[in-house]
Amino acid sequence: METAVGTTAEQQTPAGRTRPGHARTTPWHWALALAGCGAVVATALAASPATGTPVPLHGTPKPVAAASAPDPAKAQLPLDCGPFPVKAVVSLTADLGDGRPSTVVAAHCAAENGTPPDAVYLLGGTADRPVVVATLLSERENLTVSRLNLRSDGTVTAHAQGYSSDDVPRFRPDISLDLTWTRKGGGWARTQTAAPISVV
Repeated sequence: METAVGTTAEQQTPAGRTRPGHARTTPWHWALALAGCGAVVATALAASPATGTPVPLHGTPKPVAAASAPDPAKAQLPLDCGPFPVKAVVSLTADLGDGRPSTVVAAHCAAENGTPPDAVYLLGGTADRPVVVATLLSERENLTVSRLNLRSDGTVTAHAQGYSSDDVPRFRPDISLDLTWTRKGGGWARTQTAAPISVV
């Protein structure tokens, strides 16, 4: 079973950021993307409030209502967008096995032009006071996320597309990936496979 919940939201970034939100980094990132090797996100999914140590997850992952989960629009997502707001483009809400609602959100800088890359974050906390628990995908990888899903085993999946170089037209991405995050120890392990390219 996979469940996906798509939402959109905007928030203002903290003052003092100056880097343009639509800036893209150099093509060397794609050598990493095409390698297909897993990357461990070394941030705990759940932590004891008193000690900060990982809490074992024994429950069954399941979707939860968006109203009871951390609200991406109220989170301070760590994107450097300068004068532009942060826009959440797609998200899913779920109990990932610890008995508490979580939100996985893909967001980018709402720049006036260009194709801003997405970052994917795991949010914890409450609906009114969400906090970033883990960064699952950095905007530095220059990927645009179009789908997020939750499998019945607690695996988070996504589809993303991007560009192998700045010379590739923005309307014709030449990299397409299916991304998978699974729990590993106190964090998340990422794997990826090449996927068919779809032109929107």
